[in-house]
Amino acid sequence: MYAALWRVLPGPWWVRVLILLIVIAAVLYGLLFYVFPWVSQFVNPQDVTVGLPAGPSGAPVS
Repeated sequence: MYAALWRVLPGPWWVRVLILLIVIAAVLYGLLFYVFPWVSQFVNPQDVTVGLPAGPSGAPVS
């Protein structure tokens, strides 16, 4: 699959690398500024159960 994508990109190897770097930067920008903030609405980081003491049945005590 990656070889097919590499063949589809135009230009010599350095132009292909430049295109790939721009695409990777655009994807990371979109994730950091659009996707992750949208997902954070649905994730509550305060619901952590790691490290809570366990009760007699082994279930965390809250």
